[in-house]
Amino acid sequence: MSRNTGVKKPTYILTSVILIGIRLKTMQVVLEKIATPSQLPRISRPRLLAMLQSSLESCVATIISGRAGAGKTTVATEFAHVCQRQTAWYKVDATDFEAAVFFEYLVTSIQQQRPQFNEGAVLSLARDSNQDDIPLLAETLVYELIEADGGPLLIVIEDIHLICDTDWLVPFLRRFLPLLPGNIHVLITSRTLPPAPLWRMRSKQTLRVIEESVLAFTWEEAARLFGSYGLSESSARQAFNSTHGRAVNLTLQVLEAHKIAMEILSSDSAPAAVNEPGNTGLTFRTGYFD
Repeated sequence: MSRNTGVKKPTYILTSVILIGIRLKTMQVVLEKIATPSQLPRISRPRLLAMLQSSLESCVATIISGRAGAGKTTVATEFAHVCQRQTAWYKVDATDFEAAVFFEYLVTSIQQQRPQFNEGAVLSLARDSNQDDIPLLAETLVYELIEADGGPLLIVIEDIHLICDTDWLVPFLRRFLPLLPGNIHVLITSRTLPPAPLWRMRSKQTLRVIEESVLAFTWEEAARLFGSYGLSESSARQAFNSTHGRAVNLTLQVLEAHKIAMEILSSDSAPAAVNEPGNTGLTFRTGYFD
């Protein structure tokens, strides 16, 4: 090994390396599942980005946990774009419950960012592994990540709750995450809290969990969101109080309010000041939207 990482090279690696050049793909990879989302949020949320950056610098992994509509993917996407790291993104589907499928997607995503990554060694073991082989599979993946080298890497695994019931996932993460070198960070999104065995990592401050209550918009964030559409603080306050800052509900309300604003702007019943020629700014700070 090129550096002292504490991860020893598995004894079977040399055999599998010989086969890499002739390894045939056993499945078709859906590229959309391993592409970092390109759509950024309407407003940036520095509060959450700072939390993720702190975790990036002090922990090996972060879990963003919350129900559907809590804003997990939106926050992860923005962070992936601003963290100044290469990002290997993998959106998990419920059909990815077999270890061979999961690792095919994961290593393909990694290889897009680290072309020297030896995917064959990992996939060979993943296809033939049983429960007892999972720790070795985790060690192999870490070893190959280190050997491939490259710059700092962010690995995002989205919607991991869809395969939490598998018998191999928790043993894999429990072995994989503590072995990661300092230049690799794993960011996981999930609708459920991490399984019990991973809480030990949290107590050792190697894993940070950002829960749904933290994902909720603060009043200041809600006001900025409404302001970005030219809507008043009073309309933002009403929406914030009724949604408690929940991302999906707040977004639906701001879009509805903006739709109404546009309809009034184009109608004969709009306030004269709004309909004056040349007045294209959507301020709506008085009258209909107070």
